[in-house]
Amino acid sequence: MRTTRRTRRTAVTMLTAAALTLLPVAGGEALTGPAHAATAGPHGAASQRDHDRWQGGWATSPQAPAAPFAPNWSQQGFADQTVRQVVRVSTGGTRARVELSNRYGSTPLRITGATVGRTDNGASVRAGSLRQLSFGGHRSATVPAGAELTSDALPFRTEALESLTVTLYLAEPTGPATFHLISSSTSYRAQGDHRSDRAGTAFTETSDSSYYLTGVEVSGGRTTRGNGVVAFGDSITDGVGSTLDADNRYPDELAERFAATGKPRSVVNQGIAGNQVTQDTDWAGEKAVARFRKDVLGEPGVGTVIVLEGINDIGAGGTGAVGTPSPEVSVAQLIAGHRSLIRQAHAKGIKAIGATLTPIGGSAYDSPANEAKRVAVNNWIRTSGEYDAVADLDHATADPADRTRIAPAYDSGDHLHPNDAGYHAMAGSLDLSGL
Repeated sequence: MRTTRRTRRTAVTMLTAAALTLLPVAGGEALTGPAHAATAGPHGAASQRDHDRWQGGWATSPQAPAAPFAPNWSQQGFADQTVRQVVRVSTGGTRARVELSNRYGSTPLRITGATVGRTDNGASVRAGSLRQLSFGGHRSATVPAGAELTSDALPFRTEALESLTVTLYLAEPTGPATFHLISSSTSYRAQGDHRSDRAGTAFTETSDSSYYLTGVEVSGGRTTRGNGVVAFGDSITDGVGSTLDADNRYPDELAERFAATGKPRSVVNQGIAGNQVTQDTDWAGEKAVARFRKDVLGEPGVGTVIVLEGINDIGAGGTGAVGTPSPEVSVAQLIAGHRSLIRQAHAKGIKAIGATLTPIGGSAYDSPANEAKRVAVNNWIRTSGEYDAVADLDHATADPADRTRIAPAYDSGDHLHPNDAGYHAMAGSLDLSGL
C-alpha cells in the first residue's frame, strides 16, 4: 500500500521533527573499459585503496523494518518480486557501482539479479541504457545478515543531477527488509522477474520508501576526491514536507548549487525522519552518535559533514506519539551528543559544520520548555566554537516577525518541516566556500 502524502505528513508531525564485469542486457549499447576484479573489503566488495577512488553520488541511511504511519513493504519483505528504485546522483563519473544493505536483516539476503539504467519516466528506463550489475563477477549475490555489499564497478558514464534506475530481482523470500522509511521518491514493485524490462508497465505497485539500496557511487569524474559533503540529521534533512519525486530536499538543492557553478560535488543525504542524537528509537533508527560511524564515516570521499539534529531529542521526550515513549533529554546531554559527533568527524579528518535547530513554534513540539532548550542548544552551536563552522538554518527559515516560528512562505503546513521553498532557502544560506 502506498502512503499518501497527507497521511505521512500528519503522522510524522507527531514525532519526527534522519571486479569490473560488464554483463550487457540484450539490446543495450556497447560499453568498453578495463576489467578489474574486486577484492573483499569494508563494503564487502572493494579494497580500501579502491574505495578511496570513489565518491558518493547518492545515499540513504538504512533502517530496521517498521510501519509507524501506514503499511509499507519492509515488514513482509519480498518473494519472486522485482523492486525498481529511482535516484538522482549529485555528481557524475565514468564508472558506477551500487551498495546494498542487509544491516537489519535476520537472515542472508539473496539478490538473484540487478540492473541499472538511465531513468525515463516513472518506472521506465531509457532505451539502450540498461546494464546488468555483477557482484564478484557473478550476476547473483548473497548479503549476509547485518552486512552491506557493493557491486562490481561498471563502466557507466553519469552526469551530475542525472537520475538512474536501479532494479533488484528477489526470487527467494527475503524476510523483513532493511529499508529507508521516507524516501521522498517512488519505488515500484512487480511480480516475477522484470529486472531487464525497459518499460515500466509491469510495475503496478508503488511505495514511498526505499528498500535495500543505500548507495550509488561514482568515480572517474571531475569531482575532486575527498571533498564530498554528507548532510546528516533527522526529518528536516530527510526532506519531510518536500514534494514527492521532485528532489527538493535541502541536500538536493545544495547539489544543484554546486552543479550550477560548473564544479559538481558529492552531496549525500544521511537523514532519518524521527532520528535522535542521544537515543535509539523503535522506528527511527539508531541514535546519531552510534550510526554516525557507518552512515558518515563509511561514505567514500567525505570531507565535510553538516549536522542538523536534536529537535526530536527535545520535542519527543515523553510524548510516545509513535512508538515507545522517549525519556526527557537535557540540554547538557544533547550537547554531549553533538560533541561526540564532532570528535568522530575530527578523528577521520572530516570538517564538522553545526546547523542550528529550526523553529518549532506552533508545531506539535511547541512548549516553553522545549523552546528554551532549542534556544540553549542553538546558542551553544553558534558561540562555543566547537564546530568548525556554523550553518544558521534557524535564521534562514525563521519568520522575521516571530523568530520562534518558521516563516509562512517556508512552512509545509505542520509548522515544523519546511516546504520546497524552505529547503531551497536552507541550501541557499550555506556558504559554498566554507564547505
